[in-house]
Amino acid sequence: MKTYIEIIRELREDNDLKQEAIAKILGTSQQMYSRYEKGLNEMPIRHLIMLCKFYNVSADYILGLKQDKN
Repeated sequence: MKTYIEIIRELREDNDLKQEAIAKILGTSQQMYSRYEKGLNEMPIRHLIMLCKFYNVSADYILGLKQDKN
């Protein structure tokens, strides 16, 4: 099973987006978003919710709890 760290990177790359674009959506810096993708900082729940809405996937998917995106 993939970790949320791997999943958020894959979602971003599958949508041909740069870290800066996602950071802007989340209202954070590119450096902080990079730390989420590297697993150096845990992502706040508010950012998880925003990513779910942006990518139109469930939180369970991002968290690696299920393979179905919905």
